[in-house]
Amino acid sequence: MLHSSVLVLNRSYLPVHVTNVRRAFSLIYQGSALAVNVRYETFDFDSWRALPLEGGATQDRVGTPSGPIRLPRVITLLGFDRVPKRHVRYSRLNIFARDRFTCQYCGESPHRSQLNLDHVIPRSLGGRTTWENVVCSCVECNRRKGGRTPAQARLRLLRQPSRPRWTPVIHPVSRVRYDEWRPFLHVVDERGEGQRRAASGD
Repeated sequence: MLHSSVLVLNRSYLPVHVTNVRRAFSLIYQGSALAVNVRYETFDFDSWRALPLEGGATQDRVGTPSGPIRLPRVITLLGFDRVPKRHVRYSRLNIFARDRFTCQYCGESPHRSQLNLDHVIPRSLGGRTTWENVVCSCVECNRRKGGRTPAQARLRLLRQPSRPRWTPVIHPVSRVRYDEWRPFLHVVDERGEGQRRAASGD
């Protein structure tokens, strides 16, 4: 349990990293971070430890000499304002992350084994392997499209692919791991979409 994942936010509540429960507890105890609950309330170590445990499950708590304490799933750093400027590495996983593990033609989200990458403009027609020309596609749509353009195959992209302006915080994680993460990852998606629309004039 101490090695399970915790989402780390900066002071603006933007996700910047994923750490483990042991490190999260250390940061909270040292006063470098606060725990965040599902109601966006923040807690220092003592106030977090004083929270009553909910439900009968034991997987979301850990025993301590002074009694069980719930596991934090989201923390916010008190002294970090910036989103780290990182090079967004082009990779299969990051393409999947950018496209939310969703086929960009039919909108379905099948098992990862049924997803692959598709060149929007096929390489046989001069298409390049870039952020702007590669999308997540299900096996069926990829087969249907073949070596044609989307227009030729009578397919339509859900959105135009582009280089993400954020580093996917899912690192080795393929999907949102805990419900408590979802609102904060959604903020990243909304900001990225807003920037895209502003740039395109939508």
